[in-house]
Amino acid sequence: MGILSRASYVIRSKLNSVLNRAEDPTETLDYSYEQMRDQLQQVKRGIADLTTQKKRLEMQKRRLEENVEKHNDQARTAVQQDREDLARRALEKKKTKMNQIEDLERQISDLQGQQDKLIEQKNELQTRIEEFRTKKETMKARHEAAKASSTVSEAMTATGDEFEDVGRAIERAEEQTEDMEARAAAMDELHESGAFEDVMSDKDDIDRELEEISTDSGVEAELETLKSDVGGDVDEATDDEPAADAAAEVDEDELTELEGEDQEDVEAELAELQDEENA
Repeated sequence: MGILSRASYVIRSKLNSVLNRAEDPTETLDYSYEQMRDQLQQVKRGIADLTTQKKRLEMQKRRLEENVEKHNDQARTAVQQDREDLARRALEKKKTKMNQIEDLERQISDLQGQQDKLIEQKNELQTRIEEFRTKKETMKARHEAAKASSTVSEAMTATGDEFEDVGRAIERAEEQTEDMEARAAAMDELHESGAFEDVMSDKDDIDRELEEISTDSGVEAELETLKSDVGGDVDEATDDEPAADAAAEVDEDELTELEGEDQEDVEAELAELQDEENA
């Protein structure tokens, strides 16, 4: 196979593939049906034209037959009048007309045969068209049902072109969302670990450890101070309890000695003593 032949074969195969993808079976069936109907109409027109020609020949044949009868009468009349010459001429015309009638009869017979054949072909074609129409409608219904079923199947399995695009879009959105979530989590982790502060600071590891030790020491010192303060307050409160008891005993003795005094004055003084103790 030469280069040109191979190129021609490849081009034809490519075109055939494109046409197969672009072809709609229902449209092809409708077009074929219309083509067959056009052929049927052409056959019918052919039959009509043929019948018209046959009718013309038949009309011409009848006129010739009338002329034959006329020439026959003329020849009989000429013989009766002893005009053999006229009788001969009339018979010659009769013979000519008879020959023409024979030719017309052959032509009419041929046309009749053609007409019968065309009518038979027309009937056969019409039957085929009716059968094709039934098959066409059946095939169209099956094709539409298969197309609908395929569409539903593609929708359920998400394998169609549009569904594939939607699926890829969802996958891209999920990937982008996961990337952003991972980045946000990484930023939070770096922020909690102090990596950003370390980057912005000019201190090294030794400086940071010393600062941590100094901070811990300061906290411990402050804690000891608080503990010392809290312990001193507790001791003072313990030492003040006997003094309070002695004061209470003194107050009772004074109350006994002052039984004869005015009761209101005693209560006032007692209130003042209690205020002083509370202060």
